[in-house]
Amino acid sequence: MKQLSKQYKNELLNNVIPFWTKNCPDKKYGGYFTMLDYDGSVYETAKYMWMQWRIVWMYCELYQQIEPKQEWLDLAQQGYDFLTKYGKDKQGRYYFALAQDGTPTIAPYNVFSECFAVMGAAALYRITGNENVKTEAINAYNQYQARKNNPKAEWSKSLPGSTNYLSLGYYMMQANLDQVMADCLNDYSYLESAADNANLVLDKFWNPEEKVIFENALPDGTFDLKSVAGRQLNPGHALEAMWFLMNTAKQRGDEKTIAKTADIILHTLEHGWDTEYGGIYYFMDVQNRPQIALESNMKLWWVHCEALIACLMADKYTENKRFKDWFTKVHNWTWEHFPDKENGEWFGYLDRQGTPTHHLKGGKWKTFFHLPRALLICSQILE
Repeated sequence: MKQLSKQYKNELLNNVIPFWTKNCPDKKYGGYFTMLDYDGSVYETAKYMWMQWRIVWMYCELYQQIEPKQEWLDLAQQGYDFLTKYGKDKQGRYYFALAQDGTPTIAPYNVFSECFAVMGAAALYRITGNENVKTEAINAYNQYQARKNNPKAEWSKSLPGSTNYLSLGYYMMQANLDQVMADCLNDYSYLESAADNANLVLDKFWNPEEKVIFENALPDGTFDLKSVAGRQLNPGHALEAMWFLMNTAKQRGDEKTIAKTADIILHTLEHGWDTEYGGIYYFMDVQNRPQIALESNMKLWWVHCEALIACLMADKYTENKRFKDWFTKVHNWTWEHFPDKENGEWFGYLDRQGTPTHHLKGGKWKTFFHLPRALLICSQILE
């Protein structure tokens, strides 16, 4: 355990953080470059809001959890300043993407821009105590609440004949946002909402017959097995959701939820593991029918990062020996296939066999977030 803790912390401090700190800050306009090639060079200057706000949160978390380095706080602050100056429309909704200089390029059609604005602003407030930053976090939180049931608003392509699903992502992130707001604003009334969302996730998306967490559920809590979307499973999302819920349950002293989420983690690992080539599938169909997503069989970095956290957290809170075995299994496969030993950081996208399909280190969806968060949390639990 001590050796593994050193391995995770060393990877974070001496590989991943230096890679991003050297290559991602935009010293001319503010914000960050996230479209980074294998060697850290910038291959596009577009600034996607999910990725930007996640970096603000990550540098704040490093400052709070590891060391109060002024460099990390400065990097978080300059990102915050850029995003709050250019990032919102007249209604206070965060755009999906900006040009390098802050000019809006993609409309605010995706509510997860607000989601990560909450996290970034709340984490910065915890450090600075700036009331304006606190207000930004609360306003972004309220926007998320207002939009989550109709997230795409006027940009939705759906017509009245489409099926109305509840999406796991919105509710698992809600539980996490409640935890972040409680911790960063020192307001534990948010944990009541976290408990409500935990119950919603477990009641609506968990299917005890199939022993899987569905990605989409019908509003009445039943499942649509006649469509690809209705049958879809995303093991990475399920694992991430369960450690979110387990974390908030621990703070509330809710042992029943801890036990249930631990059980779901085990079922998800068993169902999602590729028994032929190793690693965890990206998407699955509960009936093993064809998938529309061509990347379904791929192995993604973030899925394995969330699995590592889930295994260690469940091992810590339940002392079930199966989690240590699963952690070892996921750890060995992950560290064998994802790290780029020549250029630093990790590859994000592998084929089913574990060979990189893309050599980028940052893109529209990959940034300074899942990997450093996993390395930080795992090193702390192991330590």
